[in-house]
Amino acid sequence: MTYQQVLEAARTCSGPYCKACPVCNGRACKNAVPGPGAKGSGTVAIRNYEAWQDVCLNMDTICSNGGADTSFTLFGQTYDLPVFAGPVGAVKLHYGEKYTDQEYNDILVPACAKAGIAAFTGDGTDPSVFSAAAKAIGANEGKGIPTVKPWDRDTLFAKLDAGKASGARMFAMDIDAAGLPFLKGLNPPAGSKTVSELREVIEYAKVPFIIKGIMTVKGAKKALEAGAAGIVVSNHGGRVQDGVPATAEVLPAIAEAVKGQMTIFVDGGLRSGVDICKALALGADACILARPYVTAVYGGGEEGVRLLTQKLKGELEDTMAMCGVHSLSEISREMIF
Repeated sequence: MTYQQVLEAARTCSGPYCKACPVCNGRACKNAVPGPGAKGSGTVAIRNYEAWQDVCLNMDTICSNGGADTSFTLFGQTYDLPVFAGPVGAVKLHYGEKYTDQEYNDILVPACAKAGIAAFTGDGTDPSVFSAAAKAIGANEGKGIPTVKPWDRDTLFAKLDAGKASGARMFAMDIDAAGLPFLKGLNPPAGSKTVSELREVIEYAKVPFIIKGIMTVKGAKKALEAGAAGIVVSNHGGRVQDGVPATAEVLPAIAEAVKGQMTIFVDGGLRSGVDICKALALGADACILARPYVTAVYGGGEEGVRLLTQKLKGELEDTMAMCGVHSLSEISREMIF
């Protein structure tokens, strides 16, 4: 199977909202919520993608001729490249009837582990979604990051307990999910959290905790104050708020403020190894790709995940070689035109 065949196969079973487009740029699914498209005007997902295309790299081939080391270590675990599959919930609603959330994660989590990376997994109103994903992560030597919604305190603690009992070694919270309709009006209430409320959750977890949905320097500093081990620069693919900047546009300032104090992930419109290299040069430590991995699972299952990861790794290696760097630590802002 080739990656092109994975895309072709995905088009037969994705939808009606996701079209498994040749270029996943947010245009064909514009305004499709539910679905992978962005909220309101539908332009934020498009802006995410296009912002990476506007960043240019400088080539430098006057250097030693050697291979590129793309290995990345996160909280004591080493991966083949600084790429993670993104958390996705309600795949049947957003991407097509082929899989339930549990079936999707049962394919994605071990497939990512075999491919040398790891998956962030999603959460939802059905508690079995989170617990099943955590069990899949535990069964794969803890290589994966269960991602919780910003529920009320007791619900969060119960989910963290279940996740740790299943073998999860780290957690994330997509704090920007406060903008999702199904979180509004719940009793007990879910949604935005103060620094002190986040600190209580993070201290209770007692394992590395990542806050996803950071789009400002102020937000990054708040996450650091709360004790987060990492942040994800993310606007939730434009699905929670219209009219916000692209992640590539805000990443450099955030990285300048907190680089070295916590792990910085970025998502939103990243589609290739070239994009990944650009993100690292702008200050990210690692990247998260969600929609491409959904397409990979729908179109090829475990083989689709392997082929996509292999593609990204090859593109990243080639880009590093042409820019004159041989390890991730050598990637810097000097490479950006």
